[in-house]
Amino acid sequence: MPEDDAYLATGPRVGIRFIERGDGERFTALARASVGLHHPWLALPTTDEAWETYADRLDVPDRAGFLICERKTGEPAGFLNINNIVHGLFQCGAVGYGAFAPSAGRGYMTEGMGLVLRHAFGPLGLHRLEANIQPGNELSLALVKRHGFRLEGFSPDFLFIDGAWRDHERWAITSDMPVR
Repeated sequence: MPEDDAYLATGPRVGIRFIERGDGERFTALARASVGLHHPWLALPTTDEAWETYADRLDVPDRAGFLICERKTGEPAGFLNINNIVHGLFQCGAVGYGAFAPSAGRGYMTEGMGLVLRHAFGPLGLHRLEANIQPGNELSLALVKRHGFRLEGFSPDFLFIDGAWRDHERWAITSDMPVR
């Protein structure tokens, strides 16, 4: 069992920590086990080469990648990345996230997202987070709704996913809204 000081923040059942390069073997194994859960909404790195590319993209100042881990075991239950972080007058980032299949449906992502939101609006100093979600992705929509994100718009042909440009709903939360 990992010590709580290994985490940036903890809740009753999960802790969050930054994704590290050494997480590659476990992350890719969990990603391979989760392909059915994520398709067609999300494609995660499932090979060592894809992991290196993914880790390189997180290793820049405008991104922060978090693992959501079960506190009892330290096992990753999911992840949440904040991408395209802009400071200054904007203080905004875009979130991308997913549960790993062995832990899906247990509420770990709900608890973990709350911890990441508090970290983003606290230590990271952000004011706004956006989530762009394909309209049919009911699990992802339910997660942001549970946290009080508000629907702000619709973006046709927003992201190229699974071989096609996909429409997305734009959801957002700001630091002055209650984090659930």
